[in-house]
Amino acid sequence: MTPAAWLDTALDRTIVLGYGAPGLRVRRRLPGWPRDEERMDGKVVLITGAASGIGLAAATGLARAGASVHVLGRNAERADEAARRVRAAVGPRAGRVLPEACDLGSLAELRAFTARFLADEDRLDVLVNNAGVMPEHRTRTDDGVELAFATHVLAPWVLTAALTPLLRRAAPSRVVNVTSGGQYAQHLLVGDPESRTDRYSPKRFYARTKRAQVVVTQEWAKRLAPYGVHVHAMHPGWVDTPGVRRWMPVFRVLTRPVLRDPEQGADTIVWLASAPPAAHTTGLLWHDRAPRPATYALGARADSAAARRELWTYVSDLADVPAPV
Repeated sequence: MTPAAWLDTALDRTIVLGYGAPGLRVRRRLPGWPRDEERMDGKVVLITGAASGIGLAAATGLARAGASVHVLGRNAERADEAARRVRAAVGPRAGRVLPEACDLGSLAELRAFTARFLADEDRLDVLVNNAGVMPEHRTRTDDGVELAFATHVLAPWVLTAALTPLLRRAAPSRVVNVTSGGQYAQHLLVGDPESRTDRYSPKRFYARTKRAQVVVTQEWAKRLAPYGVHVHAMHPGWVDTPGVRRWMPVFRVLTRPVLRDPEQGADTIVWLASAPPAAHTTGLLWHDRAPRPATYALGARADSAAARRELWTYVSDLADVPAPV
C-alpha cells in the first residue's frame, strides 16, 4: 500500500476526520486524486431532493458542467425555487434547468411523474436518488409505508424501474443513490423489511433504510449491467444541510467544526455523474471519489442472501411497477 493509499484508508477508518471537511481537503492533495468531472453537454440528469442541501449543490455542479438538469422537489414551489437558485448560481453557462414536482412518499404521484417524464424526454443519462427524511415519530404514507422506507428505498426503486427505458437508451448511463455512513451500523431485519415490529428511533430507522438502499443498489447493478446502466451508491460524509440542522441539532453542535458544506458533500455525486470510472464499474459504494467497503468487520454483520432476496421482492411488490429486466 502506498503512503497516499494508507493515509486515505486511515482517514476512512477514523470517521470523524475522514467524513468531515478535513478528510476531503487532505484527499484532494494526495497523489492520484481523480481528475475533475467531465463536461456533460447534451446529457440529461434527474435529481431528487434538489430543493436544498446536497441535492441543490449537485444540481448546481451538474448544470455548470452543461447538463440539462431536472430538479425534483416535493411541490411546485420548492422545485421552482430550486431551479431559480441553480440558474442564478451558474448563470449563462448553465444547461437547461427544469423544475419537477413530486411527493416521493406517494406511489400515485411517482407513477404520474414517471409517465410525464417518459413522455417528455427521450433519454436519461444520470438519475440521482438523493431525497432523504428523518421523521421524529413513526410516520406512514397514504400508501401505508413507513416514510423513511418509502423515501429512501421504495421511491428510488420505482424511479429506477420506471425510467430504465430512458437509462438504457442513454447507455452508458448512471444511477447514483445517496446513502449515509450510518448504514454501516445497521443490517436488514429478516422477516420485517420495514421494521414494523421494532421500536421506532429516527436515527436508527434512517440508517437502516440507508442500509437497505445500498443493498437495492447492488441488486439493481447486477440486473442492469447487461444494458450499460451503471448503478452506484455514495455517502457524502458529514454535511451541514438543512436536514442535519432540523433533525440532528445536537450532532451538528458537536461536529460543526468539521462539517462539510453542501458543495463538498455533493462532490462525489457530480464526479460519478461523468467520470469514466463510474462507467467501468457498477454496484460500488463510493466516498470522496473512491470505492469503499459496503460493510466493515467492526460494523453490522453482512446481510444474508435470503434477506437480500426478501427485500427485493418486498419492495418490488410494494412498487407494483414491473421490473424492466
